[in-house]
Amino acid sequence: MKNVTKHIPNSITAANLLMGCLAILAALNHNLVQASYFIGLAAIFDFFDGFAARLLKVNSEIGKQLDSLADVVSFGVAPGMIFYVHSSYVHDALSSNPYLSYLAFLIPIFSAFRLAKFNLDTRQSDAFIGMPTPANALFICAIPLVFENGPDMATQFFSNPIFIAVFPFVSSWLLMAELPLFALKFKTFKWSGNEVRWVFIGLTCINLFVFKYFGISLSILLYLTLSIYLFYKQKS
Repeated sequence: MKNVTKHIPNSITAANLLMGCLAILAALNHNLVQASYFIGLAAIFDFFDGFAARLLKVNSEIGKQLDSLADVVSFGVAPGMIFYVHSSYVHDALSSNPYLSYLAFLIPIFSAFRLAKFNLDTRQSDAFIGMPTPANALFICAIPLVFENGPDMATQFFSNPIFIAVFPFVSSWLLMAELPLFALKFKTFKWSGNEVRWVFIGLTCINLFVFKYFGISLSILLYLTLSIYLFYKQKS
């Protein structure tokens, strides 16, 4: 039985990788909404592979490395392709320099650096230093969904040439920044010790209910804000 259970987390990680591959294929076919859904599914599998490994007590070094390799595809290359196609639409519409769209490939490059750093950084067992790649990817995959069903103000912001040019640099910096961010890892589900996590989950549900897809973007910004607040609170 143990020989079977030890493969369950890696199988879930493989499903994460498959979703990343399908997201890239959808982006190449200019179906950015479908690509975003695939990244969302990849994020769900990414959460449950670690959960399954801890539950079944079958953590392994190969599982850790496989998880990072899958994440490079699903949360690095795939969102990079989404942002590339999205930014090429904007530049084509404005008749601006099409090569600016290539800035999108900073996202997979720095996502790979981020994941390599995570594997070697012993400080990141219970929290993160720098933006986690799934959070960065979810912010990006929200962009096509906002265009599908979002407020005009958000649509205008995401199609602004300044945003298109600046975001890859901001994203890359956040991935590598020495910025402490809390992790959604529950050792227990009690309120005590998990206050910031429960507050974040509650506010995220409200964001999604009120703002729909734009709520994803707002929740990632909320995640950064709460993490910075928590960091300075602990220092004071």
